[in-house]
Amino acid sequence: MSKVSASKEKRLKKRALKSAETSLSNLSLEDVSGQRSVTGVLSSHPLSRDIKFENFSLQCYGRELISTTTLELNFGRRYGLIGMNGSGKSTLLKCIAERDLEIPEHIDIYLLDQGVPPSELTALEAVIELVKQEQERLELKAEELAGEADCDHALLDDIYERLDELDPSTFEARAGELLHGLGFSKTMMYRKTKDMSGGWRMSVALARALFVCPTLLLLDEPTNHLDLEACVWLENYLKNYKRILLIVSHSQDFLNGVCTNIMYLREKKLTYWSGNYDSFIQTKSELETNQMKAYHKQQDEIAHIKKFIASCGTFSNLVRQAKSRQKILDKMEADGLIQEVKPEATIHFRFPNSGKLPPPVISFIDVSFSYDGSKENYLYKDLDFGLDMESRIAIVGKNGAGKSTLLKLIVGELMPTEGRITKHPHLRIGRYHQHSVDQLDLSMTPIDHMRTKFEHMALSVDQWRSRIGQFGVTGNMQTQPMSYMSDGLRSRVVFAEMACTNPNLLLLDEPTNTLDMDCIDSLADAIKAFDGGCVLVSHDFRLINQVADEIWVCEDQTITKWDGDILEYKKHLMKTATK
Repeated sequence: MSKVSASKEKRLKKRALKSAETSLSNLSLEDVSGQRSVTGVLSSHPLSRDIKFENFSLQCYGRELISTTTLELNFGRRYGLIGMNGSGKSTLLKCIAERDLEIPEHIDIYLLDQGVPPSELTALEAVIELVKQEQERLELKAEELAGEADCDHALLDDIYERLDELDPSTFEARAGELLHGLGFSKTMMYRKTKDMSGGWRMSVALARALFVCPTLLLLDEPTNHLDLEACVWLENYLKNYKRILLIVSHSQDFLNGVCTNIMYLREKKLTYWSGNYDSFIQTKSELETNQMKAYHKQQDEIAHIKKFIASCGTFSNLVRQAKSRQKILDKMEADGLIQEVKPEATIHFRFPNSGKLPPPVISFIDVSFSYDGSKENYLYKDLDFGLDMESRIAIVGKNGAGKSTLLKLIVGELMPTEGRITKHPHLRIGRYHQHSVDQLDLSMTPIDHMRTKFEHMALSVDQWRSRIGQFGVTGNMQTQPMSYMSDGLRSRVVFAEMACTNPNLLLLDEPTNTLDMDCIDSLADAIKAFDGGCVLVSHDFRLINQVADEIWVCEDQTITKWDGDILEYKKHLMKTATK
């Protein structure tokens, strides 16, 4: 083969790899880039591994989400991006991942917000496939840099370091280790991705991202489809991530364990805070307290000066003093007055009291269950327990242990293979599950949805506004199609719908997946104030700690009550993860 054709082949191969890299890294992006408008000026050095844009603004579908602020991500830092539902956190991640900003090309980016596509590849093969492509991309990049006269040796050294970590002889072992940490059994690792649920395919995508270890890793709610054990493992793994990590997460525990910095999106501005989430809350509270003291002191001073000026009358010496005081006021205003701290809008979830029913409202009597009806494949065997109006139970266990199945048995969506389940004839169950939001008709407004769902209630528009508003869906959000709303806002509509059924028992399967932290706290308060029972499946340690009186562990075909609280259970999982 001639040198010319070899060179051409190399260029074509390089172009194909670059195309594959772009396709893979943006695999899960929703095609809304045409609806985004972004401005920003790169102020970091073009060859730096830090990223800084001044005058950064972001609009989506004509709505301004971020306005004239600084976007800064420094190498070696792990950022937690927080803000209210609908503030634009996920859109910001997509904007960065799709390079709407002119991020230098040497900074490779991986966004995880959806699972790998279903295919004939096994979980293990899907992880290794991307790693091999990443290795080849880095080799070509190193060759390109080494051939440049003004080669940047720092970048080249970084690429060589990454290549040293990508040893083909260890690919399978390392991929297996990552998948195992994320909850995969050996059998699951060899299952084709086309035969997996969306949650498991998300975990495969997460394993790929961790193995590739990009310069900038963007994770949008990475714990949503993980069990508690995998959440603990991921927390331990990410707290040692040595490049740039930007996470959107509703879990305070997770952010505390992973983050070195907090990026706070509020009122269209980004502010930066050192430390984890708890440090952010403490520092923010102290600064706001000091700011309010300074504000009140300045307002008292202004009122005193204005009172003096008003009392001066027309005497010449007093008029001179009044003018002098007025200059003081003018200078204070020119320098900028201290602003009053505006509290964030608070949301107060509330489930109506439904009245007492005698215990037990649900009884499991010698219940066994298998999906194929065979005794050889029992998921549960000989369950005996009761639920009542005072029950506050958190169900925990590995993915696949049967947590969601248990809730389906309680609600009657599944029937026991053996034994029987009895319910109080007047029992009303309010159920939230991971696909509740997917069942909404997004072309409808929240008000139209509620009026259609509860035609028999014959409430006025204002009455529906009030009911929906109790769950933080207010103003124009009530009258716009739900397709324009974030998943967090849509989930609030589901909670408003649940409240209208006036339930005696709440069955909540991963209710926090799309809620911001304030909403999770409001949900916890609503559960604590509720006069009925609650059975909760969640990977959010903080929510469980707030509402659960009992921890039930699903494993080995049975349910065992944990002798301790959820924090002690987390310590137990951390010991397991360390081993």
